[in-house]
Amino acid sequence: MPADTKGRKAKPRRGHGRSQAQTLGFSVQPEERPILDELVDYFGDGNRSAYLRATYRVMKSIMIAEQLRDLQAYGQRRTAELGIEPADVPAKVREFLKGKDES
Repeated sequence: MPADTKGRKAKPRRGHGRSQAQTLGFSVQPEERPILDELVDYFGDGNRSAYLRATYRVMKSIMIAEQLRDLQAYGQRRTAELGIEPADVPAKVREFLKGKDES
């Protein structure tokens, strides 16, 4: 889901289809600063912006994994409620998909 921009309009793109970077501020607790600095040095070669960009892929992967775990748990609850055995799920899915092709 896109980040909340608090009603701000997106800046128009300039030059060769590339968007310009925006400077965003954030704060960290004093006791967290050494950890941030260490991570920035390691993953961003001392550049906070590069570090943040490097975290996108990792955090997005974690988000997707959590969403898939939630969906799997939901599916397991629903199949148990409906009395469907886990081994029967692939056949049920194929049966459902065949029915959609016919409509």
